[in-house]
Amino acid sequence: MQSSSPEAAPRRAALLTLGCARNEVDSEELAGRLAGSGWELVDAEADGEPADVIVVNTCGFVEQAKKDSIDTLLSASDVARHSGAKVVAVGCMAERYGAELAASLPEADAVLGFDAYPDLAERLGDLLDGHAPTPHVPVDRRTLLPISPVQRPAASTDVAIPGHSWVPDISRRRLSSGPVASLKLASGCDRRCAFCAIPSFRGSFVSRPPEEVLAEARWLAQQGVRELVLVSENSTSYGKDLPGGTRALVELLPELGAVPGIERVRVSYLQPAEMRPDLISVIATAPGLAPYFDLSFQHASAPVLRRMRRFGSRPDFLDLCERIRALAPEAGIRSNVIVGFPGETEEDLAELEAFLVGARLDAVGVFGYSDEDGTEAEGYEGKLSAEEVTARVARVSALVDELMAQRAEDRVGTEVVVLVESLSDEENDCVGRAAHQAPEVDGECVFDADELDGEPLRVGDLVRAVVVDTEGTDLVVSPREVVVAVEAVREAAQVTG
Repeated sequence: MQSSSPEAAPRRAALLTLGCARNEVDSEELAGRLAGSGWELVDAEADGEPADVIVVNTCGFVEQAKKDSIDTLLSASDVARHSGAKVVAVGCMAERYGAELAASLPEADAVLGFDAYPDLAERLGDLLDGHAPTPHVPVDRRTLLPISPVQRPAASTDVAIPGHSWVPDISRRRLSSGPVASLKLASGCDRRCAFCAIPSFRGSFVSRPPEEVLAEARWLAQQGVRELVLVSENSTSYGKDLPGGTRALVELLPELGAVPGIERVRVSYLQPAEMRPDLISVIATAPGLAPYFDLSFQHASAPVLRRMRRFGSRPDFLDLCERIRALAPEAGIRSNVIVGFPGETEEDLAELEAFLVGARLDAVGVFGYSDEDGTEAEGYEGKLSAEEVTARVARVSALVDELMAQRAEDRVGTEVVVLVESLSDEENDCVGRAAHQAPEVDGECVFDADELDGEPLRVGDLVRAVVVDTEGTDLVVSPREVVVAVEAVREAAQVTG
């Protein structure tokens, strides 16, 4: 155990994060817990005092993500050989495979599941004191909470759910200084998509209480955050286990948009089949909300969607896009699609392509199907060869690249408000994002700050601009004026905090 003596030097931990924004939030929760227990957070490869422990927050979603996690653990082990640090695997891959991962990867000194998160500092202290923890033994996390969503909020206090124990300045420590931060709405998923293993290791769907979400939003504003990205496994289900039901999200979003210091709220991970008219309306029109729809279509052929255990069809999805644009013509719509699913015919693929042409989506991620351990689709007949899946990915990706470039060109002449995220000292180039562009997954806006008169720009400023050109999915914009200065919103957040 770590000594409580004031003379004892704090132990040092480095955190490396892979995977999605939900994992990034989990890492910041772990950082908060460690810092709150007296640990010092350091860079794994920075000069100066090395880390005592390198914690790798792994991703276990698809094969490539698992490979990236293994590679990162091995790289951390190489660093540790020189510094004497211990390497610890946490996160989805550790939760999903546990002891199996520990046996196959001796370079990891410990493999810990989600149940270790509340007392991570103690677990790491024990490891440094020579008491290696027993590797995590996986369990289907859907079995840990009651089947009825109504019973879950009370029962979830006895189950470790990453990101569900908010205490200001203890439960989260920001690991980046940018003006954008993810905020977790919920964890887990009750859907049973045939290709997806996430519910088995993330568990059943559990909403966070709205007052807790709002408190964390206010705290993030005080840390300099200007844009909140709301994340979960399925944001459209938010509130189904709360007293207000699914109306809870419709009521929560305007409150988040009104948090002083927060200029833009973006909702991600929306299920098309659960997009109710009131939810579409609030995202498209409410002040402070980005008119942005991250819709998980996955395919557009009704037979393929049924085999995926999903709902919808090309007409349904096109109608949804039309209803969104009727309320917000310049709304951003993005999605991911899976090609090469077992049994997918040429007719199915053509139906998907016809949908993509008609939908005019701003951004599309194209993934080739591969078997995931323990999923229903793993046992399906009608598997396509790896070569055929690769060919279909290339075919749809080429179409998507052309369509996304066309959609970007459609925006030439329109007005956008750009959140400044980076500035180049040498050339005075600015990079940011408009409301229809999410961090990392969509395009960016670029402009020359010299075109603006007045005070120098700062990261976090919002600038009104006109789109004058495109570079693929990126927009070249001409700035007109600073509409919200970062200093003003920072002061507002601190005053009301």
